[in-house]
Amino acid sequence: MNQESNLKKNRILLIRCKDEAGLIHRITGFLANIGANIVGNQEFVEPLEKVFFMRTEYSLENSSKEEGLISELAKILPKDAELTLSNPRFPKVVLLATKEPHCLGDILLRWRYGELPMELLGVVSNHEVLGDLVRDFKLPFHCISSEGLSREEHENQLNSYLKKLQPDWIVLAKYMRILTPEFVKKWEHRILNIHHSFLPAFVGAKPYEQAYKRGVKIIGGTAHIVTENLDEGPILVQDVCHVDHGYSPERLVLYGRDLEKVVLSKALRLLLEDRVMIFQNRTIIFE
Repeated sequence: MNQESNLKKNRILLIRCKDEAGLIHRITGFLANIGANIVGNQEFVEPLEKVFFMRTEYSLENSSKEEGLISELAKILPKDAELTLSNPRFPKVVLLATKEPHCLGDILLRWRYGELPMELLGVVSNHEVLGDLVRDFKLPFHCISSEGLSREEHENQLNSYLKKLQPDWIVLAKYMRILTPEFVKKWEHRILNIHHSFLPAFVGAKPYEQAYKRGVKIIGGTAHIVTENLDEGPILVQDVCHVDHGYSPERLVLYGRDLEKVVLSKALRLLLEDRVMIFQNRTIIFE
């Protein structure tokens, strides 16, 4: 049972600004004055640059009182304040995949049974391999083949299709193509990727073969926001498992896939629940 027709009951307010005394009191007091009931509040001060971060979840029966909330709240905060108020609808998501089913299948199952609060618009792939899996979930599957096309031509077709859907998030569920900086720029800070190693180690192709040759004792998976620099975007979730000399590259792949799907789904949930704030090239995550 998916949730795409439901609405979020609570709103999420995210704030980033220069730290100074009294910020929490000002923010919560403002919300109390408009009749909001705060059901969750988390804050963090970055110690080196003295930057204040806050995530506030609240309910408000009279939604008309939210009109002008951002502009009015900004008046009582430092001039550099950045404020974001969550949309009352579920975020719209498109999944991109190639041939591997583990990450895609895990997200589809979690979505079907209500674990991921999103409106899933469909799956796009550069191969037909996963089409039957997607259609089993009664979702649109769109194949944009890259055969015979330059990278730019293929990405132009992909971008045109995505623009029609207007997703809030694009999730690379083992989409095995390197995106150009030009494409990434068009969807800046809106693309989530799973990398099959514990970044920054073993960047690039065949990470498990690299890990095997290096004789590692742990392998990992990393979910991160895609930036113009390959595999260097802000990290959301990482996890590892222990291995030893007896693990072949093939066995490392099996264990790695288990990590990848869990790490990617957890990172996606954090984004859907507005628990992530990007600061420079890292993330502040309120769990």
